[in-house]
Amino acid sequence: MAADGSTNGSDKLAGRVACITGGTRSIGRGMAEAFLANGAQVVVNGRDTAKGQRAIDEMCSALGVTEADVAFFAGDAALQDTVEGLVDFTIERFGQLDICCLNSGGVQQTAPVFQMSDEEWNLEVDWNLNHVFWGMRRALQHMVPRQSGRVIVTSSVEGKLGKPGIPGYAATKHAVNGLVKAAAAEVGTLGITVNAILPGLIETDIVRATGPASAEAMGLGSYEALLDAFAQESAIKRLNTVSEVAAVAVHLASDAARNMTGCMFPVDGGTLPY
Repeated sequence: MAADGSTNGSDKLAGRVACITGGTRSIGRGMAEAFLANGAQVVVNGRDTAKGQRAIDEMCSALGVTEADVAFFAGDAALQDTVEGLVDFTIERFGQLDICCLNSGGVQQTAPVFQMSDEEWNLEVDWNLNHVFWGMRRALQHMVPRQSGRVIVTSSVEGKLGKPGIPGYAATKHAVNGLVKAAAAEVGTLGITVNAILPGLIETDIVRATGPASAEAMGLGSYEALLDAFAQESAIKRLNTVSEVAAVAVHLASDAARNMTGCMFPVDGGTLPY
């Protein structure tokens, strides 16, 4: 791992095949690039076909890989058909699935509990929780007979905390963490690991889009105040980076992490108190 938290290219994932929901940007894009740099073949998912192809082209150019190594699967990860279809497509394209990264998600709605509608609540549940269940179930249906595999879920520090104004996000991330622990216990003797990464705040394009509303819902006044509040909560007094999360994902996908399962791995600069 480089000093900046990035992962140096190697062959530690050679021969492995990964799929990633929300893999064309932000954390998912960082995971895809890190997996490719470490020898894996990867399928990335996103909503926009043109953006997906552009991401594929950029990764091929930057990493010296070809479309024999990386592919795109279009669809909204808040929909069951998309998530299950991603797993099926990956197996069809590359013949196997070794690493399933259920990464898509984020703050969908900002509202206090007493003002949140059923529709807003259901959007949070589908995107942040159901998508993980659908993808995990489909991946394990393939991994269990092979007695091999890695499931990696992007959760959040809010899965152990809970800030005002984002109750749907906090509740679904708490639920995701419980799902990870239960699934890990079910498949632990089969050579399959199931883990969650809990990033602290990263200034991704999603955060830039939803941050002003989140800041208002949390009573922080401005987007800049939101960023500063999250930075000051941490021990390192700065925001986290995509490359720091991707480096942990590479480790969890590798043989070195074969006895690490049912765990929540904070990549938060010391934000969580435990």
